[in-house]
Amino acid sequence: MKKWFGICCLLLTLQVKASYILIPMDESQSNHLKAYGIAYWVLNKSIPVDWLLNYRGGSFAFPYQQELEKECLVRNVRFETIADASMSKILQEIALPEVNMDAIRLEKPPRVAVYSPKTNNPWDDAVTLVLTYAEIPYKVIYDEEILDDELHLYDWLHLHHEDFTGQYGKFWAAYQHADWYKKQVADYEMRAQKLGFNKVSQEKLAVARKIRDFVMGGGYMFAMCSATDSYDIALAADGVDICHTPFDHDPMDPNAQQKLDFSKGFAFQNYLISTNQYEYEFSTIDVPSLRPMSENMDFFTLFDFSAKWDPVPSMLTQNHERMIKGFMGQTTAYRKQHIKQDVLIMGENKSLQEAKYIHGTYGKGTWTFYGGHDPEDYQHRVGDPVTDLNLHPNSAGYRLILNNILFPAAKKKPQKT
Repeated sequence: MKKWFGICCLLLTLQVKASYILIPMDESQSNHLKAYGIAYWVLNKSIPVDWLLNYRGGSFAFPYQQELEKECLVRNVRFETIADASMSKILQEIALPEVNMDAIRLEKPPRVAVYSPKTNNPWDDAVTLVLTYAEIPYKVIYDEEILDDELHLYDWLHLHHEDFTGQYGKFWAAYQHADWYKKQVADYEMRAQKLGFNKVSQEKLAVARKIRDFVMGGGYMFAMCSATDSYDIALAADGVDICHTPFDHDPMDPNAQQKLDFSKGFAFQNYLISTNQYEYEFSTIDVPSLRPMSENMDFFTLFDFSAKWDPVPSMLTQNHERMIKGFMGQTTAYRKQHIKQDVLIMGENKSLQEAKYIHGTYGKGTWTFYGGHDPEDYQHRVGDPVTDLNLHPNSAGYRLILNNILFPAAKKKPQKT
């Protein structure tokens, strides 16, 4: 009896001393992607989470509760239970001025929306794929909801691989006779007419303006692949017909290039739009599809930012790897000569002068562009099989997406001068 009493006392003592749960995000982590889902789930219970920037790969820490420990076990997320004194020591180490680390308090889970056709499956897009895998809830919205001013219901918006120029992804040359392409065109034209527009390009421009206003008012916008450059081009081409006859049933403006207003876009300038209806490109923003680099040599490097002085890019680049596997898409990466001066490049292939991962502010909000389609599918094609993230639980490329999900939850710090 005394033996069992002693064991119970010991367990109780250990539980009292285990004041925090630390989720390491270095190479020791069993499932990096689901760890973000744990952080979001904890925030959803009104429990604050400390994001320890540059500490063991950008670890998470929160007060110990048995329920939280069980959830980590259920999701196969590696964690450590540590005493209050140990946590204090970690925070003291992070606070040292000579150490490039910081602790950012996450307080409220962002309300997440994904801009995507309702007919798309979660695996059609890397963001919805990883949100589903990480068990982070999101709401799918599309043109109707945005034009009905529902964006204010959300904090964070992802743009699916959309073509905001109204050219249907420039798939016409290769797929004009395919049933799926003809159906997509019919659906888009019907939607535009229903919403009161004569052309799909006009309707998409109206949506782009609403998203711009969302960001200006303090929203967080994240986009990948063709939703990045096509969005910027649509804003720059406001009031200019850049669509050839196969896309909108009338000729494009012969002076379209000269009429572009680059100041209206977020990220890019001085590019040439594609005036060839057969070309699978929107402009010279995107890097060439035939690049002087093989798949096994294709990497981009994350910049190292000061966690204490540049917390935003530091949050967005947290990772257990600094060299990330490259991957292609309709828009693979961005030619650096077309990126505006005030845009922050967070990941690049320096040898090819390509920017892969960029960020900026607009009004009170922020935007992030990430080139490529799927971080674990190098050259994704129409009809390719679904990426099984159970095979890639430690994907460094997918981690960058999830950094953007948690970024809006951060407690705002006063500006340092």
